[in-house]
Amino acid sequence: MRLKLFLIFTVIYILNTKAAILKDTLDINQEPLTHWKETNNFRLIFTQNSFVNWSAGGNNSISGIAKINIKRDYKNNHTVWQSELKGNYGLNKEDRRELRKTEDLIELNSTFGYRNNIKSKWYSSAKFNFKTQFANGYKYPNTDKPISKFFSPAYNFLGVGSEYFSKEDELKIYLSPVTNKMTFVCNQLLANEGAFGVTPAIYDDAGNLVIEGENLKVEVGTFIASEWRTEVMENIKMNNKLILYSDYLNKYGNVDVNWELNFDLTINKHVTANVGTHILYDDDVKHKEDINNDGELVALGPKIQLKQLLGVGLFYEF
Repeated sequence: MRLKLFLIFTVIYILNTKAAILKDTLDINQEPLTHWKETNNFRLIFTQNSFVNWSAGGNNSISGIAKINIKRDYKNNHTVWQSELKGNYGLNKEDRRELRKTEDLIELNSTFGYRNNIKSKWYSSAKFNFKTQFANGYKYPNTDKPISKFFSPAYNFLGVGSEYFSKEDELKIYLSPVTNKMTFVCNQLLANEGAFGVTPAIYDDAGNLVIEGENLKVEVGTFIASEWRTEVMENIKMNNKLILYSDYLNKYGNVDVNWELNFDLTINKHVTANVGTHILYDDDVKHKEDINNDGELVALGPKIQLKQLLGVGLFYEF
């Protein structure tokens, strides 16, 4: 009898010990619960043309654009916080022509949203956006005088409003009746010219500087932003982003437009192709031309800005 009881208790002890070991193993291997999602990627897009005895003519050229994108997204039942850092820089080189910049961007976005009802897709939100560039910009072929520099301009948007966010449709719509826009022009020569909408310098009749141009322009207006991502077909993803802004105090109804449309084509894990367009219109950004052929750029007025990209590149996530 005692032997039977001993065997029974021994079996129970062994089973309990195995169950505890198995539970500990599962706890160790199980990933900790987190509300954060991280995305880090680097993309290098390039195009190249080469001609040898080509009867139709043409210039050898090579160009490349490096893009880095870092995202941090937080989401729980009531709160979302999405932050993104982007950096783009591109160069182009052709025969018998200087090295030219094709793309230049530093951008930081951060949006915080809160909802009372976990079933609602509308959030009370605050949005921050900052944008500037790395290097000098020129009106080529004139490389003696830059028309833009680091922090000249720099744009800062800060506002509150409501955002519709649908994870299933990958759609975001942000509406803000009150958004502060600040335009920085830290280079004094550009500020004296009144570049990018800041108040220009004042000169006397002899051309002597009386009051320097301002380095900051402050606006308050309506801000609307939308972003839609979708897979139009297998291995082809579309990203459509539109931003509209209108200042209450200066020509309200005159809308600044920033519209990007990009298609990413996945060839394999590390090779992609990109087709995209970028349209800008800002009443404060005046188009400049050397109309007298004397090297002096004359501001003619605002114009629609258009950029188009087609290239094949390398993609790496880290």
